[in-house]
Amino acid sequence: MTTAAAATTGGVSASGASANSSTAKTALDNNYELFLSILTTQIQNQDPLNPMDSSKYTEQLVQYSSVEQQIKTNDQLGGMLQIMAASTASSYVSYLGTSVVASGATTQLQSGEANWTYNAEEGGEALVEIRNSMGAVVYQGKETLSQGKNSYTWDGRTSAGSTAPDGQYSISLVQVDDKGQPVRRVQTEVKGVVEGVEFTGSGALLTVGGAKIPASAVISVNSN
Repeated sequence: MTTAAAATTGGVSASGASANSSTAKTALDNNYELFLSILTTQIQNQDPLNPMDSSKYTEQLVQYSSVEQQIKTNDQLGGMLQIMAASTASSYVSYLGTSVVASGATTQLQSGEANWTYNAEEGGEALVEIRNSMGAVVYQGKETLSQGKNSYTWDGRTSAGSTAPDGQYSISLVQVDDKGQPVRRVQTEVKGVVEGVEFTGSGALLTVGGAKIPASAVISVNSN
């Protein structure tokens, strides 16, 4: 499999942090300019016979200094957030070409075979439902699951008896009781080589076998 690096360095997270920092800085700058304008107006229009207490000027100057420090702190924090976001992005890029196991239900059907790993609390019958990338059900049936962590392989045969084309498919495993009533959903995992990394506002997405998997769902990573 050819490894395609689809990472966008810096990502949306970095630009989002920068945008938030810029908005906050603009607000502080506006307050800063307004403060100077008010203070200058006070000085120009105070009563010469009853001037403002100097302690009041001192108090306002302290406020002025506080706003100035807020602006500088905001700039520094914004820069730190950008550095942290870029560092995080670089760490996700290191996933490229590695083999990962992640919590998820979507994997790739290739050459008539799609594989999932499941972890059943106990053995027994389960309803199997497989959907294509459009969300349409292509296969439904019953399978006997073994207790613990095991694998499930679908041969691409649909409920109608035809062969499904290669692509992304999602599985649902629900164990049933002896009356055929749903009891519990079985957690599934997918495995594959990371072909790309995409950065979104909600976090990094890893491309594994054509499917998008949140980096937060990764359980284990192995170098090939």
